[in-house]
Amino acid sequence: MELYAQFENRQPPSWLILNNRDMKSAGFEEVEHTADWALRVWGEDLDQLLVHAAQGMLKLVGAAPEAVTGKWRKFELEALDREGLLVSWLEELLFLLETKHVTFSDFKLKTTSGTHLLAEVLEKPVEKIIKDIKAVTYHGLEIRESHAGLEVTIVFDV
Repeated sequence: MELYAQFENRQPPSWLILNNRDMKSAGFEEVEHTADWALRVWGEDLDQLLVHAAQGMLKLVGAAPEAVTGKWRKFELEALDREGLLVSWLEELLFLLETKHVTFSDFKLKTTSGTHLLAEVLEKPVEKIIKDIKAVTYHGLEIRESHAGLEVTIVFDV
């Protein structure tokens, strides 16, 4: 946040200020990683885990939507396993963020067999992005059972 304030000569916008306590109640939290970004995500089931992963990634990049009415976008993704589905989902959102300059909210997801995803998300033009993510990685990626349901740590190449 200091970098943002330094370049803009003002405080970060309220939508960007989210401390670890707020993140924990949101189903994700940023964790320390040597050179890249890492995000620990949890959810009651795979659908909720995928939603929290998307919300966490968008919060990390600071993707602020413009104050306009959005449109619904549908996705259908298939992967070999749950981890592959998670990476494909986040890469799809990241690709659209970078190429179409849109961000997402109001996620409606349904997974079947852990490898197939049907999703509808509310898409809005992005006002600004604070920091770019180059890629979603498979580094140490393993969706595990936990007391919260499912949990994963995702490493992003920045």
